[in-house]
Amino acid sequence: MRGRLDDEKLETLRSWGAGLAADGRDELRAAGKAILILIEEIERLQVDLWHILDQSDIAATSGTPDEDGVPAASGEALAGPEPHDELEPTLRDRLLRLLDSRLPDKR
Repeated sequence: MRGRLDDEKLETLRSWGAGLAADGRDELRAAGKAILILIEEIERLQVDLWHILDQSDIAATSGTPDEDGVPAASGEALAGPEPHDELEPTLRDRLLRLLDSRLPDKR
Protein backbone atom coordinates (compact mmCIF):
# COMPACT_ATOMS: atom_id res chain seq x y z
CA MET A 1 0.00 0.00 0.00
CA ARG A 2 1.80 3.07 -1.23
CA GLY A 3 0.64 6.65 -1.52
CA ARG A 4 -2.14 8.44 0.28
CA LEU A 5 -5.04 6.71 1.98
CA ASP A 6 -7.91 7.00 -0.46
CA ASP A 7 -11.37 5.50 0.04
CA GLU A 8 -10.37 2.19 -1.55
CA LYS A 9 -7.34 1.77 0.74
CA LEU A 10 -9.39 2.70 3.80
CA GLU A 11 -11.97 0.06 2.87
CA THR A 12 -9.19 -2.52 2.46
CA LEU A 13 -7.84 -1.63 5.89
CA ARG A 14 -11.35 -1.71 7.33
CA SER A 15 -11.90 -5.25 6.00
CA TRP A 16 -8.52 -6.38 7.39
CA GLY A 17 -9.32 -4.78 10.74
CA ALA A 18 -12.76 -6.41 10.87
CA GLY A 19 -11.26 -9.79 10.01
CA LEU A 20 -8.60 -9.50 12.67
CA ALA A 21 -11.10 -8.19 15.24
CA ALA A 22 -13.15 -11.36 14.73
CA ASP A 23 -10.14 -13.66 15.25
CA GLY A 24 -10.08 -15.89 18.31
CA ARG A 25 -6.54 -14.91 19.33
CA ASP A 26 -6.33 -11.93 21.70
CA GLU A 27 -3.33 -10.31 19.99
CA LEU A 28 -4.92 -10.39 16.54
CA ARG A 29 -8.29 -9.25 17.86
CA ALA A 30 -6.59 -6.28 19.58
CA ALA A 31 -4.70 -5.41 16.39
CA GLY A 32 -7.93 -5.52 14.39
CA LYS A 33 -9.70 -3.25 16.86
CA ALA A 34 -6.75 -0.84 16.77
CA ILE A 35 -6.94 -0.67 12.97
CA LEU A 36 -10.68 0.06 13.13
CA ILE A 37 -10.16 2.75 15.80
CA LEU A 38 -7.46 4.41 13.69
CA ILE A 39 -9.66 4.38 10.59
CA GLU A 40 -12.46 6.08 12.56
CA GLU A 41 -10.00 8.72 13.76
CA ILE A 42 -8.72 9.31 10.22
CA GLU A 43 -12.29 9.86 9.05
CA ARG A 44 -12.97 12.30 11.92
CA LEU A 45 -9.79 14.22 11.10
CA GLN A 46 -10.81 14.40 7.43
CA VAL A 47 -14.11 15.98 8.48
CA ASP A 48 -12.23 18.41 10.76
CA LEU A 49 -9.95 19.33 7.86
CA TRP A 50 -12.92 19.93 5.54
CA HIS A 51 -14.45 22.25 8.14
CA ILE A 52 -11.18 24.15 8.56
CA LEU A 53 -10.80 24.54 4.80
CA ASP A 54 -14.43 25.69 4.45
CA GLN A 55 -13.90 28.27 7.19
CA SER A 56 -10.70 29.45 5.47
CA ASP A 57 -12.56 29.86 2.19
CA ILE A 58 -15.33 31.83 3.90
CA ALA A 59 -12.83 34.04 5.75
CA ALA A 60 -10.79 34.62 2.59
CA THR A 61 -13.84 35.82 0.66
CA SER A 62 -15.43 37.87 3.45
CA GLY A 63 -13.29 40.96 2.85
CA THR A 64 -14.53 44.19 1.29
CA PRO A 65 -15.11 44.14 -2.48
CA ASP A 66 -12.43 45.59 -4.73
CA GLU A 67 -13.13 47.86 -7.69
CA ASP A 68 -14.44 44.90 -9.73
CA GLY A 69 -16.90 43.94 -6.98
CA VAL A 70 -14.88 40.87 -5.99
CA PRO A 71 -14.35 40.46 -2.22
CA ALA A 72 -10.75 41.04 -1.20
CA ALA A 73 -9.02 38.26 0.73
CA SER A 74 -8.71 38.81 4.44
CA GLY A 75 -5.10 39.25 5.57
CA GLU A 76 -5.83 37.25 8.72
CA ALA A 77 -7.07 34.27 6.71
CA LEU A 78 -3.99 34.30 4.51
CA ALA A 79 -1.50 34.91 7.32
CA GLY A 80 -2.68 32.06 9.55
CA PRO A 81 -0.86 28.75 9.89
CA GLU A 82 -1.32 26.10 7.27
CA PRO A 83 -4.00 23.51 8.20
CA HIS A 84 -1.30 20.80 7.99
CA ASP A 85 0.71 22.60 10.68
CA GLU A 86 -2.29 22.60 13.03
CA LEU A 87 -3.49 19.06 12.32
CA GLU A 88 -0.24 17.13 12.54
CA PRO A 89 0.32 17.70 16.28
CA THR A 90 -3.41 17.16 16.89
CA LEU A 91 -3.34 13.75 15.23
CA ARG A 92 -0.15 12.78 17.05
CA ASP A 93 -1.61 13.91 20.40
CA ARG A 94 -4.88 12.06 19.80
CA LEU A 95 -3.09 8.88 18.79
CA LEU A 96 -0.81 9.01 21.83
CA ARG A 97 -3.77 9.57 24.18
CA LEU A 98 -5.67 6.73 22.53
CA LEU A 99 -2.72 4.36 22.77
CA ASP A 100 -2.01 5.33 26.39
CA SER A 101 -5.62 4.64 27.34
CA ARG A 102 -5.60 1.24 25.63
CA LEU A 103 -2.25 -0.09 26.92
CA PRO A 104 -2.27 -2.13 30.12
CA ASP A 105 -0.51 -0.56 33.08
CA LYS A 106 2.86 -2.37 33.46
CA ARG A 107 3.65 -1.30 37.03
